[in-house]
Order: sequence, then structure tokens, then C-alpha cells
Amino acid sequence: MFADRAKIFIRSGKGGDGHVSFRRELFVPNGGPDGGDGGKGGDVIFEVDEGLTNLSEYRHRAKFTAEPGEQGGKKRCHGANGKNLILKVPAGTIIREAESGKVIADMSGDNKRQVILKGGRGGQGNMHYATATMQVPKYAQPGQAAQELWVNLELKVIADVGLVGFPNVGKSTLLSRVSNAKPKIANYHFTTLNPMQGVVDLGDGSSFIMADIPGLIEGASEGVGLGHEFLRHVERTKILLHVVDAASTEGRDPIDDIYKINEELKNYNEELASRPQIIAANKTDVIYSEDEDPVEKIRAEFEPQGIKVFPISAVSGKGVKELLSYIWEVLKELPQEPVVFEQEYFPGDYNSNDNLSYTVEQLDEHTFVVEGPKIEKMLGYTNLDSEKGFLFFQNFLKNTGILKDLEAAGIQDGDTVRMYGLQFDYYKE
Repeated sequence: MFADRAKIFIRSGKGGDGHVSFRRELFVPNGGPDGGDGGKGGDVIFEVDEGLTNLSEYRHRAKFTAEPGEQGGKKRCHGANGKNLILKVPAGTIIREAESGKVIADMSGDNKRQVILKGGRGGQGNMHYATATMQVPKYAQPGQAAQELWVNLELKVIADVGLVGFPNVGKSTLLSRVSNAKPKIANYHFTTLNPMQGVVDLGDGSSFIMADIPGLIEGASEGVGLGHEFLRHVERTKILLHVVDAASTEGRDPIDDIYKINEELKNYNEELASRPQIIAANKTDVIYSEDEDPVEKIRAEFEPQGIKVFPISAVSGKGVKELLSYIWEVLKELPQEPVVFEQEYFPGDYNSNDNLSYTVEQLDEHTFVVEGPKIEKMLGYTNLDSEKGFLFFQNFLKNTGILKDLEAAGIQDGDTVRMYGLQFDYYKE
């Protein structure tokens, strides 16, 4: 089956831990701390690969992890950074947070590369913690935790014109005639599973992309058959081109077919039904009725609604040139920017490891170190230089129970509290 959806787990690399070591050299009996910093963890990056057409690579493997940063070393050696993990996807791939369905990134238009999860920052070695009163610090900062996330990948075909219609009405034949696409064509009642797209060259330097959206069935908007998988591709298109069997070679009513398809589109996404529509009344080469012209019946029904009808034969090519010229005139009046979905979910704000866990460690008689991802994040966006910001941070320490745990650890007035390179003097309220 054509793979246009996948659910995968991604994790960035954890930051390397800082190192605890002391300078030990001949004739230097009391060398100071020389523990190096840990390396940064690798990022998870999504990148568009123009050679890819589906998400099949992600159907047989579900978990992807970037490299962690290396631990710092002796003699102030900095740990190596972890390698970034680059995941290649086709243009048009939407990345959504799995639980909420919110958009993290739309790999369309100019967005060819995006960092989805950032690797953890490396921890500082003990060389950063020496003071006049503590010259042999036995503490180093741990590396920042990795970020992790379950995401859904969805591929939405990017095309100017989307061909819609029931199976076996001639969409594949039309696409193969007007473009460079080579879909498999046969007289069958089932439908192509792969959305096919091709470039329509009008011969004067003008061109547009046309896609054959796989045949719809009644109930598609409710997920019957492969309805949702097919309908999602229509969301990218600027114009909907209904292809109908005007000759009713299989007993279908073309007018009824158009209404049924529009109903499915509306039920799936009401905005789709308002997209510009054109009708290609196909198979006119096999109309033998002498009583009435079925194309005129279609025109009488839809042209008063502002939907232009073109009689064509995808097999012989009759009427196709006029249809393409009209499509091009309509496209020129529409916005040229591709349909791109805005970001709704920001992984950095919802780091699954970003919880209230923290550690309280006593380094010496008067120095305590508090570490934890929530604390680090709080320090990152709080202005401690302002009275309001510092009060906010104090309340955070109190409300989360950190002050209570410091007191349980034996902290006294005037003792020092260290948090990620910052230090405060403790005084009980």
C-alpha cells in the first residue's frame, strides 16, 4: 500500500555529564579542579528529500534516537557533541504531535529543514565550581535530559489541480495525456492507491502541477475504505477538477456523482467545498444518445452555480486543450503561495522529561546544589535582575517544595544555594 502516514517515536541526545577530576602533576601536590564539560546531545532534524515520494521508510521502523553528548574528561577536556539525527521526508509531509494532533512542522514551500527536538546541553565540569572557600569541588553538573516525542507523519500531495472522481471515470488517462506522469491505466472497478502527480506544460513556459487523487467512494469522509487517506491529499490543491463519465458507460449518473463527491469533501473539511471547481465531462467519444446531450444536462445543473463544464475525451484528446487553458486562467487569479499549515505545537514547551524532579545535594558545610529540568527552564525565562522576576522565582521554589527540601537537608541562614551556574544566599522568611 502507498505509505502516506506513519507514527514514530523520536528522541534527541542527552547532554554529556560534566566531569569531576583534579590536576595531578609532579611538583604540583595540590592541583585544582580540571574536570571538563560534557558535549551537547544531538538534535532531531527533519529534512525534505525531493527524491522521496512516500513515507514507506517509516512503516517498518518506529523509534529514532540522536546520539548523546560525551562526558567531559580530565585536564579540562570537553566531551564530543552527539551527532544530529536527520530524518528525510518527502515535500508536503506534516509532522504532528501524536496525542493532540497539533502541527509541529509542515515540510512544504520554503521549509526544507527544521529542528524538531533539541539535544540536551552538556553539563559543566567541576572546574567551574571552585571558589575561595571551596577549592576542591567534588560536584559536576549533569547533562541536560533528552527530549522525546511520539509524532504522526502525514504526506499531503502538493498540487495546483486535484483530479477527483469515482473510480474508472478516466482520471488516470487524463493525467497521462496532459502531463509527464505515467500512471498504470486499466479498466477496473478498484482504484489506484498511489496519488499520482505530473507537470502540465502549456508550451509557452507556463506550467502547473496536476494530481490524480485516488478514487473516492461514498462514506469516505467517515473513514470508509481508505477515505481519510485519500481526502487529506485534496487539502493542498488550489482547484478541484471533477472528472465524470458523461457517457454513463457503467450506469453511473454523472450529476449524482458530483454531488456525492462534494458531500464527502464537505463532511471531511467544509472549506474544501468552497475551493474553485471545474467539471471535465469525460468519455464524450462514446456518447451515442440521439435524444439528449448528457453534457448539456450537466451544464444546466452546474454552470448556474458558477462551475464551468468542459466536454472532453481523455482518450482522443478532444476538448483537453480548452480545458487546460481555462484552468491556467483560473490559477493565475489565485494566490501563488502553496497551502502551508501553521505550527501549533512547540516541543520545547512540552518536553516529556521536563517534570518537577530535582536533586538537592550538599557540597560542603555551607553550600548546596539544586538541579532539575524544570528549574533550569524556569531560570531560562525568568529575569532575576528585576524585583518582580526574583519574587516570582522565590515563589516557584516555595510552591514546588524545593525550599522545604533544602531545610530538611540542613541549610542555614547565610548558606549558599547553587543552581546552574547561579548562586544565592539563603535566608529563611
